[in-house]
Amino acid sequence: MGTKWGKRTTRRKRRTSSLIFEIFRRPLPPFCHPMTRRGVPFATLVLFMAAGVILAHAAAARDQNKPNSHAHDVVIFASVFNSQGFALPSAKVRIRRADEGKFRWEAISDSRGELGIRVKQGAEYELTIGARGCKSRTRKIDAREGSREDLTFQMEPLAGGKP
Repeated sequence: MGTKWGKRTTRRKRRTSSLIFEIFRRPLPPFCHPMTRRGVPFATLVLFMAAGVILAHAAAARDQNKPNSHAHDVVIFASVFNSQGFALPSAKVRIRRADEGKFRWEAISDSRGELGIRVKQGAEYELTIGARGCKSRTRKIDAREGSREDLTFQMEPLAGGKP
């Protein structure tokens, strides 16, 4: 900063004796730095690491106790093929509970004819699969036990349609 006579003035840096201010003022040096092996920065680093581990364990325990946790889900994997045995992409799969009329889950097969859907364990489901130019198929799935269901579908072409 200059004045009208060209003399430069400088500001003094305000120093604080607060230890917390000094810790958070600049980032911590890496582990190989000599500062981390002695004094406050190393203790602070250890404290932050311990707090991170404790918070991570608390978050994991909290997630396991949630009713929306995926711990008790069943994953339904399906592979879809056409009548010649080639992968059938863009086949649409819809799933609903056996006692309901509304479909709750939908998925479309990828370029390899594969898809996966996660549903709640402890119920029976009805899976309906359809593809362009193919007959629709329905299959019942018992998801009361287990955590995975692997299905394979070979779709039949519609009468008069292209294979």
